[in-house]
Formats: sequence, C-alpha cells, structure tokens
Amino acid sequence: MTAPAPAYPDTRLLIDGEWRDALDGRTIDVTDPATGETIGKVAHASRADLDAALAAVDRGFGVWSRTSPFDRSKLMRRAADLLRQRADAIAVIMTREQGKPVAEARGEVLAGADVIDWFAEEARRTYGWVIPPRQPGVMQTAIKLPVGPVAAFTPWNFPINQVVRKLAAALAAGCSIIVKAPEETPASPAELIRAFVDAGVPAGVVNLVYGVPAEISGYLIPHPVIRKISFTGSTPVGKQLAALAGQHMKLATMELGGHAPAIVFDDADLDKAVKVLAMAKYRNAGQVCVAPTRFLVQEGVYDEVVASFTQAARAIRVGNGLEADTQMGPLANERRIPALEGMVRDALDRGAELKTGGRRIGNKGNFYEPTVLSNVPKDARIMNEEPFGPVAVFSPFATPDDAIAEANRLPFGLASYAFTGSADTASALGLRIEAGMTTINHNGLALPEVPFGGIKDSGHGTEGGAEAIDAYLYTKFVSQSPR
Repeated sequence: MTAPAPAYPDTRLLIDGEWRDALDGRTIDVTDPATGETIGKVAHASRADLDAALAAVDRGFGVWSRTSPFDRSKLMRRAADLLRQRADAIAVIMTREQGKPVAEARGEVLAGADVIDWFAEEARRTYGWVIPPRQPGVMQTAIKLPVGPVAAFTPWNFPINQVVRKLAAALAAGCSIIVKAPEETPASPAELIRAFVDAGVPAGVVNLVYGVPAEISGYLIPHPVIRKISFTGSTPVGKQLAALAGQHMKLATMELGGHAPAIVFDDADLDKAVKVLAMAKYRNAGQVCVAPTRFLVQEGVYDEVVASFTQAARAIRVGNGLEADTQMGPLANERRIPALEGMVRDALDRGAELKTGGRRIGNKGNFYEPTVLSNVPKDARIMNEEPFGPVAVFSPFATPDDAIAEANRLPFGLASYAFTGSADTASALGLRIEAGMTTINHNGLALPEVPFGGIKDSGHGTEGGAEAIDAYLYTKFVSQSPR
C-alpha cells in the first residue's frame, strides 16, 4: 500500500527579499504527474510584479557587484551547506511536482550543492592581467567585471539543476538575477533560492517569478535593466529569445534541444555499453536534453545489443516516484503521451519494429512504458525530432564513417556517446562528432567542473567548467600613465 503523500507547499514570488503573493492575487495550479491531482498553487506574476522585480534586481546589482569575491564565495558556500541539509525534504517536494524517483531527486539536489561550491571557488579566481606597455611608465591592465542584472529562464525537467547553474554563475561573477522558474515544478527551485536567502544574500540580488513564459520573457529581455539572459529549453523557443536578445544587444547563453547519438562498435564492452546507455536513456523518464536517443550499433553486434537493451528496458520498474522500488516515474506533462504515441506510430508505419513498450500505462497519471524501436528508418519523425521521453531508437551501421555521418546528420549538436575498444576510433570520434560534448566508454557528462553546452541548433555557451563564469563577466581595458 502506498503511504499518504506528504504535504506540498504553495509557492510565492521572491521580490526584493520578500516572499509574497502576486499583487493581483492570481495563481496557477500545480499538478502531481503521478496522480493527475492538483496539489498546490504558484503565484502568477503580473506586469507590476515584474516592474518591482526589475527595480529590485537593479538595486541588488549595486550592492552585490561591490561585494568582494571572497565574501560572495563564503555566502555561496553557506547556501550549498543549507541545500545539503535540506536535501531529503526538497527531494520529496520535487518528486511530487515533477515525478522522478525520490532517489533521483535527492541526487539532483546534492549535485546542485556541488555546482554552488564550484562557482563559489570560481568567484575568487576572476583574474585579469597586465599587458606590457609600449611607453615607459604606462600601466595597461585588463580586468573582469560583472555584466549586470541577469534574466534566467529554466525548464521543468530538472527544476534545481537548470536553475542552479545560472544562479550560481551569476552570483559568483557579481551579477544580480531574476529567475523565471517553471510553473509546472515551482516549489523545488523556490527551496533552492530559499537556501541563498537564508544564507544571507542581500535583498534584490536574487528574485524569483512565475507566470506566462512568453509574457515574462517578452517583457524582461528588452528591458534596459537586464544586461544578459540565459535560457534552457527547446530550440524553436531558444531561437526566438536569442533573436530578441540580439535586437537589444543583450548577451545570451542558450542551452537548447538535442538528439544525442549513441554509437556502439563491435569491439566495445557490450555489457557495459548497454548498462550505461539504458541508465542514461531512462533516467527521468527520458526527459533529459542530453539523453542518448539515436542508438547506432555496428552490424556484427546489432541483434545482440538490441536484445540486451530490450531486456534492460523491460526490467525497469515504473511507478510513483515516492515508492521506494520505483526506477522510473511518470512523464511530467500529460501532453507528452500523445506526442510520444504519434512518433512511435509514425516509426512503425515506416517499417520500424517495436521490441518493447510503446503504450501508456493505466489511465491515472502520465506513465509510459520504457520503449525500444529497432531498424528505424532515417525518415521517421523520431529520428529527426527529439522525443524527450523513454523511447530508444536503434539503427545499424557498417563502418565508422557511416556512424559519424549519421551522428552529424541532424542540425543538433549537444551530447553524444560512444563505446569502442579502439583508442584510434575513440580519438577520431572525439574530433569528428559535431557536438558540444562527447563521452566515450562511460557517462561523464554534467559534472560542475566540466563544460556543458552545445553547438549548431543546440545553442551556444557553456554552463559548466572554468569558462562558465565568463558569460557573466566583461573584460575592461584600463590604461594609466603618470601625471
């Protein structure tokens, strides 16, 4: 018997250090994807609320940009410690609103604390440099300064992970920020930001709003207070927001959609490849921008890999994320089920083979079977459009050149995976696959200290590693001579 679900908090806006309702009192319902029931409400920001947030973030920048990097770092470390202390409670909140198993949710919270710690250290290392002058007595320096108030827009699939990369980088650099977090999963990112408030971040430095995404982005991005934007989401929306930012000469970091190839060669450790790729595919019910999607397997081992992967998919326990034995929860949105059904049906109509799954589970909640499609033709929609769900599509290849050509065929270039026993093949793949990230013989993506971002239609900029803070800084040249 399932235990009664714990209480779920209503979520308010954070503006100028105050947790408050929307000025006009509007709210948006929050739904549990495992039950379909309304579990809470989130405040719906009006134009007046956004104006208040803009005034606050402007004032907050004046305070935070003058705070020393050393003191910023100390405060951020306190926030990370608070987040770790609260991880169990926040994980349950996340599972109720997003659906992923509690263990995955807790891992996301703890990973978020690691991201904060990483950027807290980077805050103290935003070095400039001295440039040798041509004339005696001249001092030429280049210094790094915060770009200004930031507007960040984040999706529902990783409610804390997607916010924390933007929030921590901005604060480390000395920027203030308005976070437009997801309305579907509002409470867990609010708890992330609460950790910063409780750690002592000054009023106005961090602000949190919810509402109609297009209305908020359409107002914040052109506003003269905002100097930089960061967006994670779909490629079509990202292109619109990048264009809007470009019209107003705003800096923009874009982490957009992908369609990650996973290449398995006949000399690979096949058991390891299947284990790693199945875990990566079905984590968070496949609702992961870097999830492997197009499984390209060399002809000599194709049938063996498909059979083994299918067995792994069938063994996954699907259920409410609050239940201890659940390995995969529901899809976060009901609209994803007909979208997946349409893609699977199209693939089958074009000659693909259904090895397992392909159906909704029950009639309560947004549960969908872990699915495997084999021999999927290139003209199938699912080979060209990101499924963003628990569907793995397999296709054989003959030569390494064939695999690389298929990996690079699409306009996306976010993540990619490969398994091979050949050092020469591995080296070639690292150079020739057109993606911002390639992980070979293991899953090494998304650690705080490594780059995270895509190329081509998957966006630009990185949200991890030593370069990530640079997007929130500008370089100023100062030349000084004696009187």
